Amino acid sequence: MTVLTTDFEQPTMDDYPTRKSTEPALLYRKDPVVWGGDEGPIDQGTLHGFEENGYLQDEELITPAELEKYREELRRLSLDEELKRDERVVVERKSDEVRSVFEVHTISEVFADLVRDPRVVGRARQILGSDVYVHQSRVNYKPGFTGTDFYWHSDFETWHAEDGMPRMRAVSISIALTDNYPHNGALMIMPGSHRTFVSCVGETPEDHYRASLKSQEIGTPDQNSLSILAEKHGIDVLTGPAGGAIMFDSNCMHGSNGNITPFPRSNIFIVFNSVENTCTEPFAASSPRPGFLGSRDFTPVK
Repeated sequence: MTVLTTDFEQPTMDDYPTRKSTEPALLYRKDPVVWGGDEGPIDQGTLHGFEENGYLQDEELITPAELEKYREELRRLSLDEELKRDERVVVERKSDEVRSVFEVHTISEVFADLVRDPRVVGRARQILGSDVYVHQSRVNYKPGFTGTDFYWHSDFETWHAEDGMPRMRAVSISIALTDNYPHNGALMIMPGSHRTFVSCVGETPEDHYRASLKSQEIGTPDQNSLSILAEKHGIDVLTGPAGGAIMFDSNCMHGSNGNITPFPRSNIFIVFNSVENTCTEPFAASSPRPGFLGSRDFTPVK
């Protein structure tokens, strides 16, 4: 059954206040990391590692034949000049090359099939312990030579502040469509950082998403908080072959360097949220972001 709402509920009690103070703060997580149990494609050892580190890796989630199909679809989307004028498409700041295509599972039936694949959605259901819906989907290109960085951030901070996501009950999966090297902007995560919420400073401007899609400044953690987390947890650089996948908790502190190598780093990125954690009014913004960034259609993925 489709659950689509435009009359948003008022936020419940805010356990993760952010963008409301002049001083940053480090807050303890109040939610479980793993909400489900044994049922699903993830073995117990890997699930325990996810609970401890906030992420897991699978070096071959999709087959070589499937990989080529997704690469071809990636190329098709990047060459679609009409699509490039769509608000859901973000281009690089210093070039006209495509940086990201959002809501890609509604644009492309090829990627819609991937979202519904039991190898993908089954892992999300197991971690979150419920049916799930797609809060956000996108493909990231990070082209060679010109791919820009993604500064350190917790996705949950933005989803909570600007989309109204109440609890840390969402998980992201990044499926590599190109090889991930240490030198081409691979994902970096502070393992264990998912247990600490960084409350950020700075009031959310109107239509903040327009600027933040190209370079986010509001909602980014301060350098002192980042230093504390890095000294405590260290930094893992998550490399691996095309066809592999990384799943990580919504509150993991993560980022990536720019790509000045000739080797692009492209991936499809899907955010699954529990149907028991649907979004309310934003906790630190005057209005929610557009649906292609934070969906208000809570239909479970089948």
